[in-house]
Amino acid sequence: MSSRLAAEPTPTPAVPSAAAPAVGDLDRAPGPCQEPPWLLPPVLRRVAWILEGHQRAFGQPLLAGLAADLSPRQRAQELFTAARVVLAHDGGDDPRLIYANRAALALWRRRWHEMVGLPSRLTAAPEQRADRALALARALDQEALRGYSGLRVDRQGRPFRIEAARLWTLRDSPGMARGQAASFARWWWL
Repeated sequence: MSSRLAAEPTPTPAVPSAAAPAVGDLDRAPGPCQEPPWLLPPVLRRVAWILEGHQRAFGQPLLAGLAADLSPRQRAQELFTAARVVLAHDGGDDPRLIYANRAALALWRRRWHEMVGLPSRLTAAPEQRADRALALARALDQEALRGYSGLRVDRQGRPFRIEAARLWTLRDSPGMARGQAASFARWWWL
């Protein structure tokens, strides 16, 4: 398999505000009548890649008990509100995040529009980025990687450790690689 992934256009992240968002603000759409960003059609497609890719890579669903007959919007809502952290980035040369659920937004202390579009390397401290890149390359070569552990930093530079993460390749319906996803439920502040 080629180590090149097809890049999907991603939005440029908004300039982060000085104050960390309150947990209740993490998942708000920018305006009062606008659709939540995690329910927009491009994101619904990414959610399908995430859920189907995990099933293909690990032989089990990412979210246990998720009914097969749910609509794409319902599946997106379930993934967004899941307790476990779920992130995905595109396949560009400097991959940018294309998805982050509420647990990821809370952990990194960012709003959707600050997180989605951010170069994914910035989720790790500079001294941890080489190890992170090696793990992502291994996951890409093998289609998936189980049991990854590493150090990350939140928006304010506070370090935390992730344990037992799963990394997998995202593929669209024709089978073209579109990026990678990661999920973990175990983490702690350092």
